[in-house]
Amino acid sequence: MSGNPISRRRALMFGAAGLLAAPLAAGTALADPIGTNAVKVYLDPGHGGSDPGAVGNGLQEKNLTLDIALRTRTLLVNNWGVTVRMSRTSDIYRSLSYRSSDANSWGASLFVSIHINAGGGTGFESFRYTSTSSRTVNIHRALHPAVLSGMRSVASVTDRGLKTANFHVLRETSMSAILTENLFIDRASDAALLARADFRAAIARGHAQGIANALGL
Repeated sequence: MSGNPISRRRALMFGAAGLLAAPLAAGTALADPIGTNAVKVYLDPGHGGSDPGAVGNGLQEKNLTLDIALRTRTLLVNNWGVTVRMSRTSDIYRSLSYRSSDANSWGASLFVSIHINAGGGTGFESFRYTSTSSRTVNIHRALHPAVLSGMRSVASVTDRGLKTANFHVLRETSMSAILTENLFIDRASDAALLARADFRAAIARGHAQGIANALGL
């Protein structure tokens, strides 16, 4: 998401069109690893390509989200046999409409969009659509604490809570959808954690475990 919190929210709602770059350049494996489980999870690393998302403290959101999503995919495939598709597996641009349409046409069981926050705050928060099914509410309630627990296995992190929002990828997806905001890139203490590979691995473990818990795997 862009550094301006208002423009970030508008982009997520309406679908307007560095440090980690080297190690992530090789992360371009197949988009659809096939597991043994019939569950199909769509992972959406926020931003990419010409859209860096939020930028701060020498970091770019697009690189962080891709790294976390790739790690999450590996865990879901290896530990639970989940079939995973991603909106992107490299540093390329994908529109919001592409992300939602691709997940819908693929027939995903769950859509999880991974982002990094900006705007002067600190901590972790997650979102579901403003009006949604009880299944989505239950998935949200299972995923949020698992991600937070993963983060807290490495460092103290503020819980900003479970929230609702009219974001495009939550509104336009036909399956249950959750969007996570994993710390604030423009806060030095949060950025210092996000720059650490072990912390990003912990975020990924939290996402993978939360997805497994939510889907009863």
